[in-house]
Amino acid sequence: MKRFKQFFKWMKGNIWIYVFSIALLVVLQYFRTLTPLFVQHTIDFILDTKESLLPDFLFKYVQGDTIKESLLLVGIVFVLVSLFRVIVMFLRRLVNAVFTERIAYNMRNTLYKKLQDLSFTYHSHAETGDLIQRCTTDIETYRVFVGEQLIEIIRLVFLMIFTIFQMSKINTQMTFISLIIAPIIFFSAFIYFLYVKKIFKKVEEAEGKMTTTLQESVTGIRVVKAFAREKFEIDKFEEDSKRYMKEDYKLLKLMAAFWGGTDFIIFVQYFVTALVGIHFAIDGVIDTGEYIAFLSYVGMVVWPLRQLGRIVGDFGKTTVALDRLDEIVLKESEHLNDSPDTPIIEGKVEFKNVGFKFEDDNKSLLKNISFDVEKGQTVAIVGKTGSGKSTLINLMVRLLEYQQGEILFDGKDLKTINKKWIRKNVGIILQEPFLYSKSIYENISIMDRKADKEKIYKAASIASLHDDIEGFEAGYKTLVGERGVTLSGGQKQRVAIARMLLDSKPILIFDDSLSAVDTETDIQIRRSLNKYWANTTVFIITHRITTAMEADKIVVLDQGEVKEMGTHDQLLKQNGIYNDLWEIQTNVEYDYKKIDKGAK
Repeated sequence: MKRFKQFFKWMKGNIWIYVFSIALLVVLQYFRTLTPLFVQHTIDFILDTKESLLPDFLFKYVQGDTIKESLLLVGIVFVLVSLFRVIVMFLRRLVNAVFTERIAYNMRNTLYKKLQDLSFTYHSHAETGDLIQRCTTDIETYRVFVGEQLIEIIRLVFLMIFTIFQMSKINTQMTFISLIIAPIIFFSAFIYFLYVKKIFKKVEEAEGKMTTTLQESVTGIRVVKAFAREKFEIDKFEEDSKRYMKEDYKLLKLMAAFWGGTDFIIFVQYFVTALVGIHFAIDGVIDTGEYIAFLSYVGMVVWPLRQLGRIVGDFGKTTVALDRLDEIVLKESEHLNDSPDTPIIEGKVEFKNVGFKFEDDNKSLLKNISFDVEKGQTVAIVGKTGSGKSTLINLMVRLLEYQQGEILFDGKDLKTINKKWIRKNVGIILQEPFLYSKSIYENISIMDRKADKEKIYKAASIASLHDDIEGFEAGYKTLVGERGVTLSGGQKQRVAIARMLLDSKPILIFDDSLSAVDTETDIQIRRSLNKYWANTTVFIITHRITTAMEADKIVVLDQGEVKEMGTHDQLLKQNGIYNDLWEIQTNVEYDYKKIDKGAK
């Protein structure tokens, strides 16, 4: 029942198309079983004046006054029936193609939408290559099975029903003999399915791992070449490819054993049926035409049973694919039970004893974080690597959920505000921004498709990028390449800044996104922001003291706690962590003892 629901839940809204396709298929199989009866009619009725097994709606059209006329009528009616079958076959395939493509279209959209709704934590642990495979290969596996193999099962069922009906009209005893093989084939197929499903799962996992390795290697090709790691990556991919080959080889051996074994059983069955038929024909139990027709019907029974092995194998592969899709679809959306509240956000932010730890970690990453920021203020958050700076920002946009304390936006608890609304009002510029393989103009205008040129040029000017773009041969039409590969690190960061500036937001976060620009450009960008975005609350995560020193407030994090807080001058007087960082970054002669002390 679970499998039944799993298979047909993706057909919602299109099931009537499938039913129509099946109806055409049933008609097609019935008319296929009439073909041997034309042979029987010709041999037994026309040439030997015995009984015809053709149904009445055809029989009345093939009667002639002479043998020649009767043969001619049989030929004409047979051609018309064949033509009718061709037309029905064409319509069935057309309807089925429409159905399967609509199913695949809906599946891709549903899965992609679901991926967008899953949490930041899920995507942090998921492998990109594996997700791509699920959204492509696994969907295609289901589409092919529903469009071809499942239809094939239905076709075989009705073909066998109609064939057995026609065979029983000829001779019941021979029909029984011809079907002895069926239980053996079905039992073998069931055992085969149990084994093949397990192997298919291993094959899918191995292919997913190989795809992930390929995706990571191609994406990071600059790093691979920069460190001369080509051989390492080749060996790594070869190892994953070998594992995939071994699992696939196990599958092929099992398929070969099943196909070979069932073929032998079917040939034996065919041989036994032929011998019994000859014996019955000699004894006069059946006529010559009936014997020839019966052999045709035996083929319609035993060869579809042979196809069962391939269909069962594909069914096993499809169930694995559906299980992998369900692993995504059945995940809870991060917006499940989300608050519908969308209050006006002006920019005041308060942290009150905020604590956070990951689900798989017993140690708290943030502890008792408390500070407040007024609307329009600029706050710099500094600290060593791993002190919790980026985690603090992720909490502000609810990519992560804090377990202790409160974060208040204009006096409103962050957890009571709709997530999408928060992210529309809080802009984040990441250290490693993602750029699309489009022009610079298109990458900037992504935030506001309706923005005119002047607005885009102004945003680029505030980000100190306009002059650089004008220096390019193609200007704003310059293609940045995949992930912005043709731009420098500083230029990519400034494109991301310009993109964010197109949409005015009450809160803006720079997550170390000025690290790749020089100090002079850094100052120019921040001064432009102060001029044009004076009412915006700005959070700056940085390791650069020259960036932090002009902030209205500086928060120093260490081991997940606020160790110091104040202005640049105030923190220098405290002679603590901030002062140590200042001396390290400004003095040519380093006090190594103080560095060691600060590290401890």
